[in-house]
Amino acid sequence: MIAADRLDRQSARLLVVEADGTMRDLPRANLGTLFDPGDLVVANDAATLPASLHGTHRQCGKTIEIRLAGWLSPSAPVRFLAIVFGSGDHRTRTEDRLPPPALSSGDRLQLGPLQARVERVLDHPRLVELSFEGTRAAMFAGLAQHGRPIQYAHVPEPLALWDVWTRIAARPVAFESPSASFALDWRTLHAWRRREIGFATLTHAAGISSTGDPALDSRLPFDEPYHIPECTVAQVARAQLRGSRIIAIGTSVVRALEAAANPDGSVRAGDGIATGRIACGTPLGVVDAVLTGVHQPGESHFELLRAFADDSLLARASTALTACGYRAHEFGDSMLLNRQPLLYRREPSPRAT
Repeated sequence: MIAADRLDRQSARLLVVEADGTMRDLPRANLGTLFDPGDLVVANDAATLPASLHGTHRQCGKTIEIRLAGWLSPSAPVRFLAIVFGSGDHRTRTEDRLPPPALSSGDRLQLGPLQARVERVLDHPRLVELSFEGTRAAMFAGLAQHGRPIQYAHVPEPLALWDVWTRIAARPVAFESPSASFALDWRTLHAWRRREIGFATLTHAAGISSTGDPALDSRLPFDEPYHIPECTVAQVARAQLRGSRIIAIGTSVVRALEAAANPDGSVRAGDGIATGRIACGTPLGVVDAVLTGVHQPGESHFELLRAFADDSLLARASTALTACGYRAHEFGDSMLLNRQPLLYRREPSPRAT
């Protein structure tokens, strides 16, 4: 697999940023040794859709690329929020891609075996609501036949779908990989189990990381649906009662758990929608630490980290990541960021037993 070849997992690095601001540069293979018995690790088990579709704007005959970017409604599985590009492919930097042909409501798109309709052009010429003709099953069959994973210019070789699936991938609902989970392997999971560190999953429809347009990027992340199983909620509750830490594998897990949090810090099971940004000043009620990739200031993922640590500590962490040569793409290195004490923490009421 390209993703496996792109970064030798044994050479991957992990910067651990402790709650007191101390930092350690470690091999990522040490991840299985870092947590305490009773702690709970929660990961996103969403599989990644082949969400990039090349085709033709039927009214003018010009080439387009559609990147599915969000589910408009869980009850309408053939309707999506989408980003539209003109001709070209991932080998061109996203910010340098040609604009699409002018789009209007009702325009028809031929995307391989799939036919789609522009329901509405939103307040940006590249942001549309899109619906596919036919059934949900026919749509997924067409995506499997014609779609490709969304990818960016730093990986020139075309990615196969299995390149962007993590080892715990389950339901295909994500538009890009929940890439923090690339750090997980069976040896790490076994080490946690042996040391009585809990492991649970939820399913969050991770969205796109870049649109190539600063105005659109400022809106990321879009609203994202999630599902949290009853068994995961039960594990979270047990860890909280013990006073143990909840560690999120990726920003999508943070979004889901915090969106599902009650005022007392407990978590609701079932389906929900994570809306808005978690950022500086956002109070956290559930998550104590996050394992994430290497992100740059201004990116929505980096903004979420500002709920865990102040700007001074994040600046020092960024300097350390640069000094150690950490790799920043989705197949790159990792950072474990522990939440600073008393930083943007919701005051919970007593939790029920």
